[in-house]
Amino acid sequence: MRVRFAPSPTGYLHVGGARTALFNWLLARKEGGTFVLRIEDTDQARNRDEHVEAILHGLSWLGLDWDEGPLYQSEGVKRHEQEAFRLLEEGKAYRDFATPESIRAEASARGVHPSSVARERAALVTEKEAASRIAAGKPYALRFRVPPGETSFTDVVHGDMRFANEDVDDLVILRSDGTPVYNLAVVSDDHAHGISHVIRGDDHLSNTPKQVLLYRALGYPEPVFGHVPLILGADGKRLSKRHGATAVGDYESQGILPDAMVNFLALLGWNPGDEREVMSRDELVEAFTPERILKKSSVFDLEKLAWLNGRHLAQRPSSTLLPGVRERLAKRKEVDAARTADDAWMESLVDLLKVRARTVDEIADQAMPYVCDTLAFDEAAVAKHWRKDPARSADYMERTAAALSATEWSAAALEEGLRGLAEEMGVGAGKLIHPLRVALTGQSASPGIFDVLTLLGSARSLARVEEAVRLVRAM
Repeated sequence: MRVRFAPSPTGYLHVGGARTALFNWLLARKEGGTFVLRIEDTDQARNRDEHVEAILHGLSWLGLDWDEGPLYQSEGVKRHEQEAFRLLEEGKAYRDFATPESIRAEASARGVHPSSVARERAALVTEKEAASRIAAGKPYALRFRVPPGETSFTDVVHGDMRFANEDVDDLVILRSDGTPVYNLAVVSDDHAHGISHVIRGDDHLSNTPKQVLLYRALGYPEPVFGHVPLILGADGKRLSKRHGATAVGDYESQGILPDAMVNFLALLGWNPGDEREVMSRDELVEAFTPERILKKSSVFDLEKLAWLNGRHLAQRPSSTLLPGVRERLAKRKEVDAARTADDAWMESLVDLLKVRARTVDEIADQAMPYVCDTLAFDEAAVAKHWRKDPARSADYMERTAAALSATEWSAAALEEGLRGLAEEMGVGAGKLIHPLRVALTGQSASPGIFDVLTLLGSARSLARVEEAVRLVRAM
């Protein structure tokens, strides 16, 4: 089995292309096949080197390692030309000296198929006249002569497909400037590269009967085709920039993990046949079969991606998340660089926060109360837990600090001490914990308060409570 991913370097790696690459990669890894990367770079006017680099980076970030390539379609232009002229010599193609615009205009005026006009005009040109025009340097294109009848093939997603050949244009296979057209080039390249299975988006389905006809005309074996449904936005329309980020690189910069993105993309239009949603790369490879690709389009659900990312974050070793968290914190001026430089302490912090976050960005945001000396207080938290009864809140925090300062500074001992104080005061432990949490983090929600205390340490924790008491008494 040999599969390929063949993007055009006219834009960045978008999520639709990434999913196509993933399905091919999964199939190759499942079957012990070869995953070929080919850059279809024949559109010289729109190709950009930075797009090639972005595609390669995006695939590498996703962990979709290719076995061969990157190959470049432009390297096969001479072969494409030779095959086009072979079709001409065998009577399966013809010269077209007319412009596409004039053919379309006449076809529209007469209410006939453009192929009919192209063939009629070509038939009027004798071999002698053609030779004379060629000698005079008059440009011409080569058109493939679509035979009568029907073209059928079996698609691994959609099943048996049939197309009436009368609905297929006599497609141009070589432009008047001598450059090959996509349908011929891709057939030529897939044959030359030994591609056995072509898994691609539904938007290519209309090209497939043309390519099947070219395979047969050239005498090449046809690959197995599978066309994957499109990805839609929440509004039911094809995913595009109007729906937000569509380039894979955008999600990398937002703190999405590659394993989560791979998991998410795999479930867009495919399912493992059971209720699993959170799946590792190895589990995806083991479960993947193209027969389970759905015919129906899937919706790109950002909430689902964020949820999956949170699940993968929680499973990742904190040491592997730490570089990304540090990179984001380093951009914030108020962060204490000495504190973030402590590997063991930072890993403990990430351990504490990753189960509550859905992206690396969120871990960095949640880390701010721990890596900064000055707290940013959430006004809603202050209003609820301090401002309602400032005198009582200040008293509770003072008594809490006194009890904690006389306790061994470990999570278990601190919990025992605080709950003992609450019992002694005849109040629920929450009455002490909520104002304390605001004092330590500035927020109404945080990881377990006793874990927060041990992470911050006794000196920093008690100093923050002392400052909080001062603020509350001034209300």
